[in-house]
Amino acid sequence: MRITDNMMTKSYLKNLARNQQNVQKYHHQLSSMKEVSKPSDNPLLVSQIIGLKENVNSNQQYQSTIKDAIDWSNMQDASLGKATDSLMRISTLVQSAATDTMNASDRLIVRAEIETEIQTFVDALNTNYGGRYIFGGTETLKTPFEMSQDADGALTGIIYNGTSQNISREISPGVTVDLLTNGAGVLNDSGQSLGALFKEVVSALKNDDTKAVAATVGKVTTAIDHVVSFRTEVGAVSNRLGSALSRNESQDLNLREMLSSKEDIDFAKKYMQFSNEQVAYQASLQMGTKILNTTILDYL
Repeated sequence: MRITDNMMTKSYLKNLARNQQNVQKYHHQLSSMKEVSKPSDNPLLVSQIIGLKENVNSNQQYQSTIKDAIDWSNMQDASLGKATDSLMRISTLVQSAATDTMNASDRLIVRAEIETEIQTFVDALNTNYGGRYIFGGTETLKTPFEMSQDADGALTGIIYNGTSQNISREISPGVTVDLLTNGAGVLNDSGQSLGALFKEVVSALKNDDTKAVAATVGKVTTAIDHVVSFRTEVGAVSNRLGSALSRNESQDLNLREMLSSKEDIDFAKKYMQFSNEQVAYQASLQMGTKILNTTILDYL
């Protein structure tokens, strides 16, 4: 078959356009540092990149949830630490008031200090984190604990205004952790209510009843053990969250490395390809002036 000038021209211009497109493609990749800029560049690769970005974003949301839950648990731990300190002080005062060396006047002084410690205990449990109460169950906007008093202002107990449910947090797909927000669990131990115990202590001191005061010594110790045990459970939740955060951060690193391997270019390799295409394009331009009878401009 006879090769005409027109056929040679069309073939040449087609190859020249392809070389020019390659130069432009590599130039854009070097400028953006990305492998693709639009779906048509590589539909399969773009689909993989979109999927990985979704996974990264989802993992980041879980990470944010975990960190918030850790901060919440740390706040609970600090709150229970303060509550335990108050109980320890109450225990010391009750033990001193249970001896015959104190008179009625002394016990009234002790009673006043114990009432102050009870208020401190309640305030500790009413701690909030980011405007949300940490021991109100699922009711995070209402003050969970308050001291109840009779008409004479004497302590009658502690009222819990929260719910009996814990707040649950999803920390990874299908995996949840319960934050121990049910404040009733702090007050009650095998039917013994701290509110009732506080009332018993204050009443015994008010009545200057040494035997009644002595009868509360062991109960206060039990109450301390219960709050410490509850704090230990909170610590276990915090440890689990810490492990979850480590796994999440490791997964985040792996996902980002996978995304980078798909999306980001190898600069040195891409620059070499760009340089080769530039050489090919310049060679095509020079070749055109030799194989055609007319200049390139006549065909553009």
